[in-house]
Amino acid sequence: MQLIEYREALNQAIAEEMERDDRVFLMGEEVAEYDGAYKVSKGLLQRFGPRRVIDTPISENGFAGIGVGAAMNGLKPVIEMMTWNFSLVAIDQIISNAAKTLYMSGGHFKVPMVIRGPGGAAGKLGAQHSQSLEALYMHIPGLKVVMPATPADAKGLLKTAIRDEDPIIFIESEVLYKFKGEVPEGEHLVPFGKADVVRTGKDVTIVAHSRARHTAMSAVEQLVAAGIEPEVIDPRTLRPFDIETIKASVAKTHRVVIVEEDWYWGGVGAQIAESIYSECFDELDSPIVRVASLDVPMPYASKLEHAVLPNTERVLAAVKKVCYA
Repeated sequence: MQLIEYREALNQAIAEEMERDDRVFLMGEEVAEYDGAYKVSKGLLQRFGPRRVIDTPISENGFAGIGVGAAMNGLKPVIEMMTWNFSLVAIDQIISNAAKTLYMSGGHFKVPMVIRGPGGAAGKLGAQHSQSLEALYMHIPGLKVVMPATPADAKGLLKTAIRDEDPIIFIESEVLYKFKGEVPEGEHLVPFGKADVVRTGKDVTIVAHSRARHTAMSAVEQLVAAGIEPEVIDPRTLRPFDIETIKASVAKTHRVVIVEEDWYWGGVGAQIAESIYSECFDELDSPIVRVASLDVPMPYASKLEHAVLPNTERVLAAVKKVCYA
């Protein structure tokens, strides 16, 4: 095992897939000469040259559209959004074209592209740069939505995404780029639609993806001290979604807390909760409780940001509520 940063794992995935398949190329703002805003593409320009590592103008709608066209013509573009907040500029290309072309062409044109970059809050970036947009994209048929929480999953899921034949929304938490973890040497692929049981337990199932996985885990020690053994599950992909692993957990624990960084109203957790209620209502001994960001634009001040985002204290309170503790 190698111990590397989340950003290094992403870099390895892109480099290995570019080496394996000469149809793969990287395009986005500052990905070439500057090595990427978050250094995910460090060294790729020197290794693969300017025809495959391409700097673009500040024109998300334009280069997302180029990516759609390139994918329709047999290439495998990896499009970097400097932040997923900027994807809103390209939303017509992503939702109207990338997601719909296979269906509207009667299966004649696939769009095998990955759109990736940082999402969520990163610390004092303000309301326009601190949005979690995964619920928006997972709502759209034709898109797959991937959110890795660890370096191993970042590498394995990105390699799987690049090899996929559908358009992939690949959202990386901005605060995790420096996070270190063990990553297997050599070929490492993580399948879509397969959740990770991060911790086994018997008293409550905590479902948490991306950065929220680490928030959930931050509460485990205190829960165990209080006599509660939580099972923590990271879905890893939101579409496709692994409901079977969660169903098996709920059949054992009979209680559920969902932790998510996006907003509460219409958030990812709402769909997860509905799926659990539909699939295993009779297994529940308590209503599902969600811990999400508050329904407000993100404040700039760090103390207010902390109050808006899910945190350890809110997770503890939610778990104790469903456990009647």
